[in-house]
Amino acid sequence: MLNDLLARNRAWSDQRQAQEPDYFTRLAALQAPEFFWIGCSDSRVPANVVAGLDPGEVFVHRNVANLVHSSDMNLLSALEFAVDALSVREIIVCGHYGCGGVKAATEDLPHGLADHWLEPIRRLARAYAVDLGRERDLEAQRDRLAELNVAEGVRRVCETPILQKAWARGADIRVHGLIYGLKDGRLRDLDCSIGPGHFQNRQLPQEAQE
Repeated sequence: MLNDLLARNRAWSDQRQAQEPDYFTRLAALQAPEFFWIGCSDSRVPANVVAGLDPGEVFVHRNVANLVHSSDMNLLSALEFAVDALSVREIIVCGHYGCGGVKAATEDLPHGLADHWLEPIRRLARAYAVDLGRERDLEAQRDRLAELNVAEGVRRVCETPILQKAWARGADIRVHGLIYGLKDGRLRDLDCSIGPGHFQNRQLPQEAQE
């Protein structure tokens, strides 16, 4: 299987160079994406493909169920690099319907370390139990929970010191929540975007402003 993967890579590389001779030279020279994408690790939801973007146009972080943990140094390091080094203008938290992580969080089954990772989703499920109970069936409840998880992720990104300091120095960065439909390939805006104006009256601690 590895040989097949390498053969596919060679075919792709040859095709790209035939279509655009300077493609790899241009990519190697500069990384200047406009988007930072926080998405799910699900193999069916690759950021570049579903957004119709080329390599170099989106900086990506992915984890199980597109969660934003305040203690996740991997995500926070990528966020800081995207904001401070790459100067991205748009941050996207993208979930998807039929998410296995959301499903696991709502099952009364052991999932090992995933149970610790998915705890914020279980907390959301408890907080919105009444609203979720109005959905027609379990699949609809899980899809609604996936939407709520995205909106919560947007809020948590905005509350990081990284975004707070960027906004305090005047950076025009906006954070958006999208959800992807596996059944139709469409991205949907969850209308939970947040920009610098939403936090203009918040006071940062003195050390965070320096």
